[in-house]
Amino acid sequence: MVGKKLTVVISQHQGKNPAKRKLEEDLAVACMLEPDVDVSLIPNLYDLAHDHSGLLFLKGVPGNLLVLGWLYPRAIRWTLDRAGVKGQEGTLLIKSDDDDEPEDEAPVAADSSGIGALHVPHRFIYCADLKASSDPQVYLNEIRRILAETNVKTVSLMDWIQGAPNKDQLQRYLNPRELLEPTSAPNNGHSVADAEEGVKRRWYPVIDYSRCTNCMECIDFCLFGVYGVDELDRILVETQDNCKKGCPACSRVCPANAIIFPQHKQPEIAGAAGEVTSLKIDLSQLFGAPDPLELAARERDIELVRDGRDAVGLSVGIKKRQTKCGPRDALDDLMDDLDKLDL
Repeated sequence: MVGKKLTVVISQHQGKNPAKRKLEEDLAVACMLEPDVDVSLIPNLYDLAHDHSGLLFLKGVPGNLLVLGWLYPRAIRWTLDRAGVKGQEGTLLIKSDDDDEPEDEAPVAADSSGIGALHVPHRFIYCADLKASSDPQVYLNEIRRILAETNVKTVSLMDWIQGAPNKDQLQRYLNPRELLEPTSAPNNGHSVADAEEGVKRRWYPVIDYSRCTNCMECIDFCLFGVYGVDELDRILVETQDNCKKGCPACSRVCPANAIIFPQHKQPEIAGAAGEVTSLKIDLSQLFGAPDPLELAARERDIELVRDGRDAVGLSVGIKKRQTKCGPRDALDDLMDDLDKLDL
Protein backbone atom coordinates (compact mmCIF):
# COMPACT_ATOMS: atom_id res chain seq x y z
CA MET A 1 0.00 0.00 0.00
CA VAL A 2 1.44 3.36 -1.05
CA GLY A 3 1.66 6.09 1.65
CA LYS A 4 -0.60 9.13 1.58
CA LYS A 5 0.93 12.11 -0.24
CA LEU A 6 -1.78 14.79 -0.36
CA THR A 7 -3.96 16.09 2.44
CA VAL A 8 -7.35 17.43 1.32
CA VAL A 9 -9.26 19.59 3.77
CA ILE A 10 -12.86 20.62 3.08
CA SER A 11 -13.78 23.85 4.83
CA GLN A 12 -17.54 23.79 5.32
CA HIS A 13 -19.98 26.54 4.43
CA GLN A 14 -21.15 28.72 7.33
CA GLY A 15 -24.79 27.80 6.71
CA LYS A 16 -26.49 24.46 6.18
CA ASN A 17 -27.56 24.82 2.56
CA PRO A 18 -28.50 21.26 1.46
CA ALA A 19 -26.86 21.52 -1.97
CA LYS A 20 -23.61 22.83 -0.51
CA ARG A 21 -23.56 20.23 2.24
CA LYS A 22 -24.18 17.50 -0.34
CA LEU A 23 -21.21 18.68 -2.40
CA GLU A 24 -19.03 18.64 0.72
CA GLU A 25 -20.19 15.14 1.64
CA ASP A 26 -19.81 13.77 -1.88
CA LEU A 27 -16.29 15.17 -2.07
CA ALA A 28 -15.36 13.72 1.31
CA VAL A 29 -16.58 10.25 0.35
CA ALA A 30 -14.88 10.40 -3.07
CA CYS A 31 -11.59 11.55 -1.55
CA MET A 32 -11.75 8.74 1.00
CA LEU A 33 -11.67 6.27 -1.90
CA GLU A 34 -8.52 7.85 -3.35
CA PRO A 35 -5.59 5.72 -2.12
CA ASP A 36 -3.05 8.55 -1.86
CA VAL A 37 -5.27 11.14 -0.17
CA ASP A 38 -6.04 11.97 3.46
CA VAL A 39 -9.30 13.90 3.77
CA SER A 40 -10.82 15.87 6.64
CA LEU A 41 -13.76 18.22 7.08
CA ILE A 42 -13.45 21.30 9.26
CA PRO A 43 -15.86 24.16 10.00
CA ASN A 44 -15.48 27.32 7.94
CA LEU A 45 -11.78 28.16 7.99
CA TYR A 46 -12.35 31.89 8.42
CA ASP A 47 -14.30 31.33 11.66
CA LEU A 48 -11.85 29.05 13.45
CA ALA A 49 -10.31 30.18 16.73
CA HIS A 50 -6.55 29.72 17.12
CA ASP A 51 -7.02 26.71 19.43
CA HIS A 52 -9.73 24.92 17.43
CA SER A 53 -8.83 21.31 16.62
CA GLY A 54 -9.40 21.91 12.91
CA LEU A 55 -6.82 24.70 12.83
CA LEU A 56 -4.40 22.72 14.98
CA PHE A 57 -4.73 19.88 12.51
CA LEU A 58 -3.98 22.19 9.57
CA LYS A 59 -0.86 23.45 11.34
CA GLY A 60 0.31 19.86 11.75
CA VAL A 61 0.05 18.87 8.08
CA PRO A 62 3.67 18.40 6.92
CA GLY A 63 3.28 17.90 3.18
CA ASN A 64 1.30 19.28 0.27
CA LEU A 65 -2.15 20.55 1.18
CA LEU A 66 -5.34 21.24 -0.81
CA VAL A 67 -8.00 23.31 0.93
CA LEU A 68 -11.47 23.38 -0.61
CA GLY A 69 -13.77 26.04 0.79
CA TRP A 70 -16.48 28.57 0.05
CA LEU A 71 -14.09 31.52 -0.19
CA TYR A 72 -12.04 32.94 -3.04
CA PRO A 73 -8.63 31.23 -3.32
CA ARG A 74 -6.78 34.42 -2.26
CA ALA A 75 -8.92 34.60 0.87
CA ILE A 76 -8.23 30.94 1.72
CA ARG A 77 -4.49 31.26 1.11
CA TRP A 78 -3.96 34.34 3.26
CA THR A 79 -6.31 33.19 6.01
CA LEU A 80 -4.14 30.07 6.22
CA ASP A 81 -0.97 32.16 6.22
CA ARG A 82 -2.29 34.32 9.06
CA ALA A 83 -2.90 31.14 11.07
CA GLY A 84 0.66 29.95 10.47
CA VAL A 85 -0.24 27.41 7.77
CA LYS A 86 2.29 28.34 5.11
CA GLY A 87 3.53 27.02 1.79
CA GLN A 88 4.31 27.87 -1.80
CA GLU A 89 1.24 28.80 -3.85
CA GLY A 90 0.06 25.78 -5.83
CA THR A 91 -1.57 26.25 -9.22
CA LEU A 92 -5.05 24.86 -9.90
CA LEU A 93 -6.74 24.49 -13.28
CA ILE A 94 -10.33 24.46 -12.09
CA LYS A 95 -12.74 26.16 -14.48
CA SER A 96 -15.80 27.86 -13.09
CA ASP A 97 -19.27 26.70 -14.14
CA ASP A 98 -19.78 30.12 -15.76
CA ASP A 99 -16.35 30.43 -17.41
CA ASP A 100 -18.01 30.41 -20.84
CA GLU A 101 -19.61 33.76 -20.08
CA PRO A 102 -17.70 36.87 -21.26
CA GLU A 103 -15.66 38.63 -18.59
CA ASP A 104 -15.85 42.37 -18.05
CA GLU A 105 -12.17 42.74 -17.25
CA ALA A 106 -8.96 40.74 -17.05
CA PRO A 107 -7.73 39.57 -13.65
CA VAL A 108 -5.32 41.91 -11.91
CA ALA A 109 -1.96 40.35 -11.13
CA ALA A 110 -0.51 40.52 -7.66
CA ASP A 111 1.76 43.50 -7.06
CA SER A 112 5.36 42.32 -7.44
CA SER A 113 6.41 44.98 -4.91
CA GLY A 114 4.52 43.21 -2.12
CA ILE A 115 6.56 42.40 0.99
CA GLY A 116 5.63 38.71 0.81
CA ALA A 117 5.05 36.09 3.48
CA LEU A 118 7.65 35.06 6.05
CA HIS A 119 9.14 31.62 6.75
CA VAL A 120 7.47 29.82 3.84
CA PRO A 121 8.43 26.10 3.75
CA HIS A 122 9.13 24.16 0.58
CA ARG A 123 5.74 22.52 0.13
CA PHE A 124 2.68 23.49 -1.89
CA ILE A 125 -0.67 24.73 -0.68
CA TYR A 126 -3.52 24.63 -3.19
CA CYS A 127 -6.67 26.64 -2.55
CA ALA A 128 -9.96 26.13 -4.38
CA ASP A 129 -13.33 27.87 -4.18
CA LEU A 130 -16.20 25.39 -4.02
CA LYS A 131 -18.40 28.01 -5.68
CA ALA A 132 -16.45 27.40 -8.89
CA SER A 133 -18.28 24.17 -9.72
CA SER A 134 -21.05 21.99 -8.30
CA ASP A 135 -19.53 18.88 -9.89
CA PRO A 136 -17.33 16.85 -7.49
CA GLN A 137 -15.51 15.33 -10.45
CA VAL A 138 -13.98 18.72 -11.27
CA TYR A 139 -12.14 18.73 -7.94
CA LEU A 140 -11.26 15.03 -8.12
CA ASN A 141 -9.62 15.63 -11.50
CA GLU A 142 -7.47 18.33 -9.93
CA ILE A 143 -6.53 16.06 -7.03
CA ARG A 144 -5.38 13.36 -9.45
CA ARG A 145 -3.47 15.91 -11.54
CA ILE A 146 -1.65 17.19 -8.44
CA LEU A 147 -0.75 13.65 -7.43
CA ALA A 148 0.53 12.91 -10.94
CA GLU A 149 2.62 16.10 -11.06
CA THR A 150 4.24 15.29 -7.74
CA ASN A 151 5.19 11.83 -9.06
CA VAL A 152 3.05 9.89 -6.62
CA LYS A 153 2.36 6.30 -7.54
CA THR A 154 -1.35 5.52 -7.34
CA VAL A 155 -3.25 2.25 -7.28
CA SER A 156 -6.76 1.61 -8.55
CA LEU A 157 -9.71 1.11 -6.26
CA MET A 158 -10.22 -2.45 -7.54
CA ASP A 159 -6.56 -3.31 -6.90
CA TRP A 160 -6.99 -2.08 -3.33
CA ILE A 161 -10.21 -4.03 -2.79
CA GLN A 162 -8.62 -7.21 -4.19
CA GLY A 163 -5.61 -6.72 -1.94
CA ALA A 164 -5.59 -6.98 1.80
CA PRO A 165 -7.27 -3.96 3.37
CA ASN A 166 -7.47 -4.11 7.13
CA LYS A 167 -10.84 -4.37 8.86
CA ASP A 168 -11.05 -0.63 9.58
CA GLN A 169 -10.30 0.32 5.95
CA LEU A 170 -12.87 -2.10 4.62
CA GLN A 171 -15.52 -0.87 7.06
CA ARG A 172 -14.98 2.72 5.92
CA TYR A 173 -15.33 1.63 2.29
CA LEU A 174 -18.54 -0.29 2.95
CA ASN A 175 -20.00 2.55 5.09
CA PRO A 176 -18.56 5.78 3.64
CA ARG A 177 -21.17 7.93 5.40
CA GLU A 178 -19.34 7.20 8.65
CA LEU A 179 -16.89 9.80 7.37
CA LEU A 180 -19.44 12.46 8.11
CA GLU A 181 -19.93 11.62 11.77
CA PRO A 182 -18.20 14.17 14.03
CA THR A 183 -15.17 12.93 15.92
CA SER A 184 -13.10 14.52 18.65
CA ALA A 185 -9.87 13.78 16.79
CA PRO A 186 -8.81 16.17 14.01
CA ASN A 187 -7.68 13.33 11.74
CA ASN A 188 -7.61 9.59 12.12
CA GLY A 189 -6.97 7.92 8.81
CA HIS A 190 -9.82 9.35 6.77
CA SER A 191 -11.70 10.96 9.64
CA VAL A 192 -13.31 14.34 9.94
CA ALA A 193 -12.57 17.23 12.28
CA ASP A 194 -15.34 18.01 14.74
CA ALA A 195 -17.64 20.42 12.90
CA GLU A 196 -19.62 21.35 16.01
CA GLU A 197 -16.74 22.52 18.20
CA GLY A 198 -17.77 25.95 19.42
CA VAL A 199 -17.49 27.90 16.16
CA LYS A 200 -19.02 31.34 15.83
CA ARG A 201 -19.10 33.59 12.79
CA ARG A 202 -16.32 36.13 12.65
CA TRP A 203 -15.45 39.32 10.79
CA TYR A 204 -11.89 40.57 10.46
CA PRO A 205 -9.45 41.65 7.73
CA VAL A 206 -6.94 39.30 6.12
CA ILE A 207 -3.76 40.77 4.61
CA ASP A 208 -2.51 39.57 1.22
CA TYR A 209 1.24 40.00 1.67
CA SER A 210 1.90 39.36 -2.01
CA ARG A 211 0.30 42.78 -2.56
CA CYS A 212 0.92 44.56 0.75
CA THR A 213 3.71 47.21 0.56
CA ASN A 214 3.72 47.91 4.31
CA CYS A 215 2.62 51.50 3.73
CA MET A 216 0.76 51.50 7.09
CA GLU A 217 -2.23 53.41 5.72
CA CYS A 218 -4.57 50.81 7.22
CA ILE A 219 -3.21 51.30 10.75
CA ASP A 220 -3.51 55.08 10.34
CA PHE A 221 -7.08 54.78 9.12
CA CYS A 222 -8.47 52.18 11.52
CA LEU A 223 -9.41 53.73 14.85
CA PHE A 224 -10.46 50.49 16.54
CA GLY A 225 -7.07 48.92 17.32
CA VAL A 226 -7.36 46.08 14.83
CA TYR A 227 -3.90 46.50 13.27
CA GLY A 228 -0.44 46.36 14.79
CA VAL A 229 3.15 45.63 13.76
CA ASP A 230 5.35 42.61 14.43
CA GLU A 231 8.96 42.52 15.61
CA LEU A 232 10.07 43.31 12.05
CA ASP A 233 7.75 46.34 11.83
CA ARG A 234 5.51 44.56 9.35
CA ILE A 235 1.80 45.30 9.44
CA LEU A 236 -0.44 42.59 10.86
CA VAL A 237 -3.98 42.03 12.08
CA GLU A 238 -3.26 42.09 15.80
CA THR A 239 -6.69 42.18 17.49
CA GLN A 240 -9.14 40.68 15.02
CA ASP A 241 -12.18 40.77 17.30
CA ASN A 242 -11.92 44.57 17.59
CA CYS A 243 -13.06 44.78 13.96
CA LYS A 244 -16.61 46.01 13.45
CA LYS A 245 -18.80 43.38 11.85
CA GLY A 246 -19.75 44.24 8.28
CA CYS A 247 -17.33 47.19 7.99
CA PRO A 248 -14.81 46.88 5.12
CA ALA A 249 -13.63 50.51 5.22
CA CYS A 250 -9.88 49.82 5.56
CA SER A 251 -10.03 47.65 2.43
CA ARG A 252 -11.25 50.64 0.44
CA VAL A 253 -8.36 52.88 1.51
CA CYS A 254 -5.58 50.32 0.95
CA PRO A 255 -3.63 51.58 -2.11
CA ALA A 256 -2.33 48.07 -2.89
CA ASN A 257 -5.74 46.34 -2.68
CA ALA A 258 -4.15 43.99 -0.16
CA ILE A 259 -6.88 43.82 2.51
CA ILE A 260 -9.46 41.05 2.17
CA PHE A 261 -12.74 40.58 4.01
CA PRO A 262 -13.58 37.02 2.87
CA GLN A 263 -17.31 37.23 3.67
CA HIS A 264 -17.98 40.60 2.01
CA LYS A 265 -20.52 40.71 -0.82
CA GLN A 266 -18.29 42.75 -3.14
CA PRO A 267 -16.04 40.18 -4.88
CA GLU A 268 -12.95 42.42 -5.00
CA ILE A 269 -13.11 43.00 -1.24
CA ALA A 270 -13.79 39.30 -0.63
CA GLY A 271 -10.62 38.26 -2.48
CA ALA A 272 -11.57 37.98 -6.15
CA ALA A 273 -9.28 39.25 -8.89
CA GLY A 274 -9.57 42.98 -9.42
CA GLU A 275 -9.07 46.22 -7.53
CA VAL A 276 -11.35 47.57 -4.82
CA THR A 277 -10.86 51.13 -6.08
CA SER A 278 -10.80 50.20 -9.76
CA LEU A 279 -11.77 52.42 -12.69
CA LYS A 280 -15.03 50.52 -12.95
CA ILE A 281 -15.99 51.59 -9.44
CA ASP A 282 -14.88 55.18 -10.06
CA LEU A 283 -17.06 55.41 -13.18
CA SER A 284 -20.05 54.41 -11.08
CA GLN A 285 -19.88 57.87 -9.54
CA LEU A 286 -21.60 59.10 -12.70
CA PHE A 287 -24.70 57.36 -11.35
CA GLY A 288 -24.45 58.81 -7.86
CA ALA A 289 -22.19 56.27 -6.13
CA PRO A 290 -19.77 57.79 -3.57
CA ASP A 291 -16.02 58.00 -3.98
CA PRO A 292 -14.37 54.91 -2.38
CA LEU A 293 -12.53 57.04 0.21
CA GLU A 294 -15.69 58.94 1.11
CA LEU A 295 -17.53 55.64 1.45
CA ALA A 296 -14.77 54.25 3.67
CA ALA A 297 -14.87 57.32 5.91
CA ARG A 298 -18.65 57.08 6.13
CA GLU A 299 -18.48 53.39 7.11
CA ARG A 300 -15.89 54.18 9.77
CA ASP A 301 -17.96 57.09 11.13
CA ILE A 302 -20.98 54.82 11.55
CA GLU A 303 -18.95 52.47 13.77
CA LEU A 304 -17.40 55.35 15.71
CA VAL A 305 -20.83 56.76 16.54
CA ARG A 306 -22.06 53.31 17.58
CA ASP A 307 -19.14 53.23 20.03
CA GLY A 308 -20.17 56.60 21.45
CA ARG A 309 -17.31 58.45 19.77
CA ASP A 310 -17.26 61.44 17.44
CA ALA A 311 -17.34 61.07 13.67
CA VAL A 312 -14.11 62.25 12.01
CA GLY A 313 -14.96 62.05 8.31
CA LEU A 314 -11.94 62.46 6.02
CA SER A 315 -9.92 64.41 8.60
CA VAL A 316 -8.16 61.39 10.16
CA GLY A 317 -6.09 58.65 8.54
CA ILE A 318 -6.74 59.61 4.91
CA LYS A 319 -3.75 60.47 2.75
CA LYS A 320 -4.18 63.59 0.65
CA ARG A 321 -2.75 62.06 -2.50
CA GLN A 322 -5.10 61.06 -5.34
CA THR A 323 -5.60 57.29 -5.43
CA LYS A 324 -6.95 57.46 -8.97
CA CYS A 325 -3.55 58.35 -10.40
CA GLY A 326 -2.14 54.84 -10.19
CA PRO A 327 0.28 53.04 -7.85
CA ARG A 328 2.11 54.90 -5.11
CA ASP A 329 5.41 56.48 -6.29
CA ALA A 330 8.17 58.85 -5.11
CA LEU A 331 5.92 61.89 -5.61
CA ASP A 332 3.33 60.37 -3.27
CA ASP A 333 6.03 59.94 -0.61
CA LEU A 334 7.15 63.55 -1.07
CA MET A 335 3.59 64.84 -0.71
CA ASP A 336 3.06 62.83 2.46
CA ASP A 337 6.34 64.18 3.91
CA LEU A 338 5.22 67.73 3.16
CA ASP A 339 1.90 67.04 4.88
CA LYS A 340 3.77 66.02 8.03
CA LEU A 341 5.55 69.39 8.12
CA ASP A 342 2.18 71.07 8.74
CA LEU A 343 3.21 74.19 6.78
